[in-house]
Amino acid sequence: MASAAAIPSHSLTQAPALAGPIALLGRLFFALIFLMAGPNHFSSQTIAYAASQGVPLASIAVPLSGLLAILGGLSILLGYRARIGAWLIALFLVVVTPAMHKFWGVSDPMMHQMQMIMFMKNMAMLGGALLITQLGAGPWSLDARQR
Repeated sequence: MASAAAIPSHSLTQAPALAGPIALLGRLFFALIFLMAGPNHFSSQTIAYAASQGVPLASIAVPLSGLLAILGGLSILLGYRARIGAWLIALFLVVVTPAMHKFWGVSDPMMHQMQMIMFMKNMAMLGGALLITQLGAGPWSLDARQR
């Protein structure tokens, strides 16, 4: 294991040449799921499913969650006010994850496993969103251009 003393000091303060494209690619991959799933939150099938899972006021809550997912995803993808967009995604995940992926209450072993995987996937994405709230979008972003 390398200690911090073994890392050249310039590497701690200077972004490598690939930081921009890698951050852009990371934002694309991260935002894609929210941008692809968000529009589904306006469909009657998705609203009905959420209602069947006990989501209160599903006809309002589900489209609102879709709006959070789309706005947050676009913000992160473009790197425009990405920290705010990441908070929108974090809010979305904190509300949606325990409401829609209650693996602890599923008795069928296969569905239990599936819901637990979905829950843990959302927790991992919440971790990524929280990182973006603190670190921002990176060098190849609209936020970086405005500085």
